[in-house]
Amino acid sequence: MNTDFLTPIHDDLEASLEMLMPGSIGNSILTHSKIKGFPELHNIQLALLGVEEDRNTDGNLGSGKDLHHIRSHFYKLFPGNWNVSMADLGNIKKGNLPSDTHFAITEVIKDLLKMNIIPIILGGGQDITFSNYKAYDQLEQTVNLVVVDSKFDLGSLDDKLSSKSYLSKIIMEVPTNLFNFSNIGYQTYLNPQEEIKLIQGLNFDTYRLAEAKEVETLEPVLRDADIVSIDIGSVRQSDAPANKNASPNGFYGDEICGIARYAGISDKVSSFGIYEFNSAFDSHNLTAHLIAQMIWCFIEGFNSRVKDYPFATKEDYQKFTVMLENDDPINFYKSNKTGRWWMEINLIQHNKYKRHALIPCTYQDYIETTNQLIPDRWFKAQSKMI
Repeated sequence: MNTDFLTPIHDDLEASLEMLMPGSIGNSILTHSKIKGFPELHNIQLALLGVEEDRNTDGNLGSGKDLHHIRSHFYKLFPGNWNVSMADLGNIKKGNLPSDTHFAITEVIKDLLKMNIIPIILGGGQDITFSNYKAYDQLEQTVNLVVVDSKFDLGSLDDKLSSKSYLSKIIMEVPTNLFNFSNIGYQTYLNPQEEIKLIQGLNFDTYRLAEAKEVETLEPVLRDADIVSIDIGSVRQSDAPANKNASPNGFYGDEICGIARYAGISDKVSSFGIYEFNSAFDSHNLTAHLIAQMIWCFIEGFNSRVKDYPFATKEDYQKFTVMLENDDPINFYKSNKTGRWWMEINLIQHNKYKRHALIPCTYQDYIETTNQLIPDRWFKAQSKMI
């Protein structure tokens, strides 16, 4: 891959590696350092990637600095019972213009995706999500984007790319590769009603903070994601103060870690980003420590992937067909490995949606369908294929 855009980890961090306790993550992760150079990525599964770009943030200049604080806490943690190979690729520094940085982000992530390496991105503004999304253009596949944020960051079509307008750029990108967008944790009083109505009118999925705090209900949403983008401002200020836009309300630390773990468990998630960390507002490195634990939980989930997507072999799942009153059937599939459920969407026109013909669901969705109540997620997915 092209390493010209990447700079080594911080000097202080490199010096601290020798003082880590035996068995800690920092003793096993391959690092891009001045002394060792760029690591060999053969057989690497996960890669840390810092991005220092903050010029398009919404009043949060300084995000992307001091990412070594996150790494320092992460390196000190001890791995679980993992069989995971990781590398730390260092940082993408700011280019002469924000567009230069975004070009570099897309190129680096594109190379990692082609190598089947999942990037764990540390930012920088959440507008980096747009460049992450553009990297998937090379894969010629439709994409499901899940964003954990108290705001939609939709903006208007006339706005320049920023952390408060990147979503409109993704939705309006031509040709569009976005199949579904899901927001987890939005707070109504922080979003204009017209934006809420627009997002819901596009048959996208939205989960208010109170609903999203039932973290286990989010598993099917994250199971269907390709990209997961987390604004650290979605966490309440008392648990994550390192954000100029921090709010007294939001997720607790254990809740955001649970979301990160579900993202890791998903067989589909192929990039994971945590954005808007601003060390100038951190208290005793509390946010840096939390983000390090979020990364740990994502990796814990990744290590637990079981690849139970239906149709692997007939012995791996059970099929249930529910006949509706109009004589149209809906097929459900239950994994024998995990007990997780999927439901089948009828492909109407576009063969490019083939990978979305099976969407994750819950046992409750199956029960409701047997009672002739078709789940909203089925209707929304079906409408996108017409």
